[in-house]
Amino acid sequence: METTRTSSEIQELNERIKEESAFIDLIMMEVNKSIIGQKKMIERLLLALLGNGHILLEGVPGLAKTLAINSLAKAIKADFSRVQFTPDLLPSDVIGTQIYNMQKGEFAIKHGPIFANFVLADEINRAPAKVQSALLEAMQERQVTIGENTYDLPEPFLVLATQNPVEQEGTYPLPEAQSDRFMLKTVITYPTLEDERMIMRQNLAGGPEPINAVVDASVILKARQMVKEVYMDEKIEKYILDIIFATRNPEDYKLSHLKPLISFGASPRGSIGLANTARVYAFIKRRGYVIPEDVRAVVHDVLRHRIGITYEAEAENISSEDIINQILDAVEVP
Repeated sequence: METTRTSSEIQELNERIKEESAFIDLIMMEVNKSIIGQKKMIERLLLALLGNGHILLEGVPGLAKTLAINSLAKAIKADFSRVQFTPDLLPSDVIGTQIYNMQKGEFAIKHGPIFANFVLADEINRAPAKVQSALLEAMQERQVTIGENTYDLPEPFLVLATQNPVEQEGTYPLPEAQSDRFMLKTVITYPTLEDERMIMRQNLAGGPEPINAVVDASVILKARQMVKEVYMDEKIEKYILDIIFATRNPEDYKLSHLKPLISFGASPRGSIGLANTARVYAFIKRRGYVIPEDVRAVVHDVLRHRIGITYEAEAENISSEDIINQILDAVEVP
């Protein structure tokens, strides 16, 4: 339970966070050399990274999803690996395997691409459930088991999974229990006309400038500790819980008409994720305390994949985002 802090303590915390979060501008400047526009996507990547979570990006091909995480890894001086998920992929292709060394007459461990700070799981819904669960176990436990041995994954560790919402042929949709492991699900849209003009010009001129490593992993790990100090008032806690409980029992919030549209509400991972992400958002915005606007800024990304909608909602063309909007309008803001 967080103790109430005095205004002078919050002021002091604010000053410290302004100093500690200065590196975010450096990262943004480097990443923006190769990524034009898509500010929300880069911000969401930082939210997942500093919140020690993982992120699922949904968008049509060609929106710089791979380029964004690659650029972020270069700016942070971290290892990056990419796995293209296909229907014939095996768990050992992701986590690694034992290989028999004939000269020594013993088994050696060959680590898979999961052993990196930034892992891009491209088109995660193209691989069968066995591969998805191997990846998600690594995400949750931060370790993998190969043979009889267990190996810890490096820190920081961020999985960015992408899925294409258009081509659903030959895909294996992520089960709810698995998608719940992602701290955020962000939907990427097309760039604006002006941004696309700049993208086109940059590519015709020979591509972006090289990205320099401006921070190392220790800065990220230190920032994660600072995020834990961001103050969250009891009123904000109640606001978060009201939003979560409204997804489970909408009738308690005068939203009875939503009951037949929701097949299941957000799990406790939803409330933890929303509180954690709101804190990181406040940190990115250089503040030592969380305000309701922080919660509202991240709530769609935290909850859109955690609310199940019924066939009735699909028939009426109502999405989980529409439900979240109605809940935000109904729940009292502190």
